[in-house]
Amino acid sequence: MAHVRYLTGFSGSSGLCVITPTKQFFVTDRRYETQASQEVDNFNLIIAKHELIPFLAEKKLIPRLARTGFEERSISVAEMKMLRNLFSGRRFVPAARIFETITAVKDDGEVACIRHAAQITDKVFRKIVSLVKQGVRECDIAAEISYWHRKYGAESDAFDPIVAGGERGALPHARATENKIMQGDMVVMDFGCRYCGYHSDLTRTIAVGRPSAEMKKVFQIVYDAQRKAMDAVRSGVSTRSIDAIARTHIRHKGYGRYFYPFAWPRFGHSIHEALRLSRSAHRSFKPEMS
Repeated sequence: MAHVRYLTGFSGSSGLCVITPTKQFFVTDRRYETQASQEVDNFNLIIAKHELIPFLAEKKLIPRLARTGFEERSISVAEMKMLRNLFSGRRFVPAARIFETITAVKDDGEVACIRHAAQITDKVFRKIVSLVKQGVRECDIAAEISYWHRKYGAESDAFDPIVAGGERGALPHARATENKIMQGDMVVMDFGCRYCGYHSDLTRTIAVGRPSAEMKKVFQIVYDAQRKAMDAVRSGVSTRSIDAIARTHIRHKGYGRYFYPFAWPRFGHSIHEALRLSRSAHRSFKPEMS
């Protein structure tokens, strides 16, 4: 629903956008009639009396065009089968890149929302960092993160907070467990919030007690790689080359085999937008991308 909210302003969990050469419709069910009337802008609002996709067919909202685009990441296999059955003879083609290209460039208002989301999460980090100590459970820290996100004005967490102590810190998407933080652990925390539909994403590693020389060394290598990459970001530079800067630094320091292709964090996004820094990325930065 992220692109639906981007296009219409609707923040609910059930709705479809239909955009034709001459008109644009937003269709939702009766549960959201009042909410949609307050939030939806620049779209003709239609309240469906039953299941949304059959309602599209009943009202003939999808015109008989040579091709009809759909956002493939938001439609299930069952929904796709239903579309093809109800609109026989139509050619449905994936159109996600259209939205990804549009949303990659942010206006001033969007940048302000992202910045505010990041400020909330920074504030939460400063609040909970003192809780990361021996004997505290990972899940308790995660619960505090969620609480303080809401307390400081976020709509919700951007995703389930990751809190992983010791060896569990090597798991890219570790879920917080009842494991207790131990003295000497390096604790990885990855969390963010949603504010006005935009997301923050913060990853921090904290040492509990005195870190070893190896821990300090690896921490500094990763930090320096991050700074080198961030300093090189500018319009016209490829996202792949930014990844290569960080990867090369880590490899030259002797840790390249531990830097997996998917491991580099994605900068400034509404939770995993198309703009990514990785070996397989083939895009370039443009002005106002965030």
